[in-house]
Amino acid sequence: MIGIFDSGIGGMTVARAVEQLLPDHSILYLGDIARTPYGTKSAETITDYSLRNTEFLLEKGSGVIVIACNTASSVATERLRQEFRVPIIEVVTPAVHAVLARSQSGRIGVIGTSATIRSNVYERSITALAPDFRVFSQACPLLVPLVEEGWVNKRETKMILRRYLHPFRDKQIDTLVLGCTHYPLLRDLIQPRIGKRVGLVDSSIETARYLQSFLAENPGLVRANGEQPATHTYFVTDLTDSVQQVAARIFNRPMELELV
Repeated sequence: MIGIFDSGIGGMTVARAVEQLLPDHSILYLGDIARTPYGTKSAETITDYSLRNTEFLLEKGSGVIVIACNTASSVATERLRQEFRVPIIEVVTPAVHAVLARSQSGRIGVIGTSATIRSNVYERSITALAPDFRVFSQACPLLVPLVEEGWVNKRETKMILRRYLHPFRDKQIDTLVLGCTHYPLLRDLIQPRIGKRVGLVDSSIETARYLQSFLAENPGLVRANGEQPATHTYFVTDLTDSVQQVAARIFNRPMELELV
């Protein structure tokens, strides 16, 4: 069984991609909505939350853990790998590999939560593999709460996005990393404001592809359900009407969310 956790509903974009690429595998998802956003909290607090989330998913039978949260990935991955013996897959590495494969100019933009940008994880990871690349980062602390509230098409959200993306205008980037799994829900707003010539790297899709390859290389790690249909269970630590609506929009189907 594949265990996936995020600070809220953004990680459901990862879960959706995993459902599509690995339809025979069961999924356990935990969205820590009660404590979102993680991006404004200290590294110690984020790590503590991540440890608790992982313990919950392991107790429920997960054989591999996906950190579907850039913030938790940037500050808690090494601690989780020290504490638990199951494979821990984070969202940063797959996105970095996609950047290196796609960028022609080597000028990269990254948007993320304050904690992700503060950790400098994308710049360090990209330049470690491609020293000539230039990485320009922008913290976007208001975007996660807006997505969690379902304000995806609000005028205020469009104005805030324009303000956040403005610093990239004179950087001549050719690739922008959506460094938060909530941001794919804003893709249709981001693309026209950053420019159609700038390619977007969606860490959600790249992580699902990475997981697919990882499980293919380790076939005994997590068993497919075979003749039995896969089960997809979605837990949340808080449940509101807006959360229910956004979850249904992500999966394009009514979602049964279990409160824990």
